Amino acid sequence: MKRTERDAIGELDVDSDAYYGIFTERARRNFQISGIKARPAFIRALAIIKKSAARANMQLGLLDRGMAAAIMESADEIIGGRHSGQFPLDVFQAGAGTPFNMNMNEVMANLAIEKLGGKKGQYGIVHPNNHVNMAQSSNDVIPTAARLAVLFEIDALIAELRLLEKEFGAKAEQHKRTLKVGRTHLQDAVPMTFGQVFSSYSSSIGKCTGRLQQAKGELQELGIGGTAVGTGINTHPKFKSLIIGELKKETGLDLRIAQDTIETTWSHSAFLNFSSSLRTLSAELIKICDDLMLLNSGPKAGIGELTLPEVEPGSSIMPGKVNPSITECLKMICFQVIGNDLAIMESSKAGNLELNVNTPLIMHDLLWSIGMLANGARMLRECCIEGIAVNKERAESLLESSLVLGTALNPYFGYEIVAEIVKISLQQNKPLREVIVENRLVSDNDLGRILDSRQMVSPNESDRELAARIKSSESLQRFRELVMQTRNKV
Repeated sequence: MKRTERDAIGELDVDSDAYYGIFTERARRNFQISGIKARPAFIRALAIIKKSAARANMQLGLLDRGMAAAIMESADEIIGGRHSGQFPLDVFQAGAGTPFNMNMNEVMANLAIEKLGGKKGQYGIVHPNNHVNMAQSSNDVIPTAARLAVLFEIDALIAELRLLEKEFGAKAEQHKRTLKVGRTHLQDAVPMTFGQVFSSYSSSIGKCTGRLQQAKGELQELGIGGTAVGTGINTHPKFKSLIIGELKKETGLDLRIAQDTIETTWSHSAFLNFSSSLRTLSAELIKICDDLMLLNSGPKAGIGELTLPEVEPGSSIMPGKVNPSITECLKMICFQVIGNDLAIMESSKAGNLELNVNTPLIMHDLLWSIGMLANGARMLRECCIEGIAVNKERAESLLESSLVLGTALNPYFGYEIVAEIVKISLQQNKPLREVIVENRLVSDNDLGRILDSRQMVSPNESDRELAARIKSSESLQRFRELVMQTRNKV
């Protein structure tokens, strides 16, 4: 069954049971692109705006109370999750999200018409443009809905990041005395602890969360009431303050009127700023995942200082192989978020004159990124970090067999002498301790004090008296002469 509706272009049949109308039907037919529909948070935000506008216009005496009540009741049904099938439009559509706005206007108008005793399409009772869209334009409604939708979703991501930060902090405390080789340029560097490594990851996630909180604040500034280009044409002078007040009541968010609604109509810098925070978070997570994968590499022929939890078999051909699947998945999520950020940047700078028409793409990519990162952070915490194991014996074995302890010798022997000790250690495949003992450069007791790796993981003043005694010793002088003789021969 169909009903026929008419607009400025002509007539079109619409399914008789559809609450949307001719504008939505044209858009549905025109923009069959990705199959991706608007996220529930955005639909909810749109309905909240329509409800708040209806109440504001009613308070101003511009909208009949009975009509306003029917519109607000219809909005409440949509906010509660009903009628989700009435929003069929693709996220890739006409610029500025006008189809999204009109889809909501038509659905709410027809719902209200039925509540007032009419039939769908009898727009003389409640009109999508004249009544539901009163004092509004797609140009201020859609950016406002996008901001609200992001604000609805971001707390879930922030909550997951705080849990991840806390979990890394717990691992830091658990392994605060577990020694390992610190590495720079993928080469052995100096000793450190796994506690310090995990603590640095925790700090990084904490800073990323702080950046998101800061960026979130800018999104609380709304341009609603600016209508077409931000000047507020067709609105009552008190409309802005009234609708902001209603939106604050409906959402519980700390919202405020934009100081310049012309700027918020054409500028999407608030979205871009928020997206850049998501990009930074993604970059940090990629780095952390790469670290975990390197330290987990092996299990026999790699570093093998960490063991990540086994979540699935790693190969269809190699029995027993286990891959770092969780970190691989999270990296792909982060790559996509970084790609979304690029699309948001390009969309933000591609506005023309008094309007940026790319809001639908920006809205979709932001909400997509937030959702993926929230799920990814939870996955990393639950399926990887909580069950991660530090292979203490392997880590300490690599530390003892490496040359990283040589840095601690510098204050006592001098850089050039230590460099020669390291060369001999490499050439003869002997630990540094053995080279030093064989050449009688220092007593065993003093060497133990110098090479106590636990003293090397934080600022620690060297023993100046011991350093002076070693540098003036006959054994060190003989070693220096031996080194010179070897160089001359070469």
